[in-house]
Amino acid sequence: MNLSDIGQKIAGFIKIVSIVLITGAIGLELGKICGLLNTNEIPNNLTPIFAIARFALIAHLFEGIVAAIYAGAKNKLPFQYGIYTFFVGTVGLVELFRQENR
Repeated sequence: MNLSDIGQKIAGFIKIVSIVLITGAIGLELGKICGLLNTNEIPNNLTPIFAIARFALIAHLFEGIVAAIYAGAKNKLPFQYGIYTFFVGTVGLVELFRQENR
């Protein structure tokens, strides 16, 4: 097993974990919105978790926008690349940029 194989396995693991965590962050934000609409209070001890989730969502949104713009400039499918990169994060950007270098 060479270094490239190890890197691909780590990237695959990061993709799976990232998809699960971003989906969870979306669920947390939707739950918080539903709670606020129903005048339910969120416990104060969950505030750091919501802050981390919101930061991750904003960072992934930014990465998805960058991927969509870059893919559109290279005559690829911008919507697909944007959504994919939103869920997998930086690994999606690296894959997109690496395709262009081949």
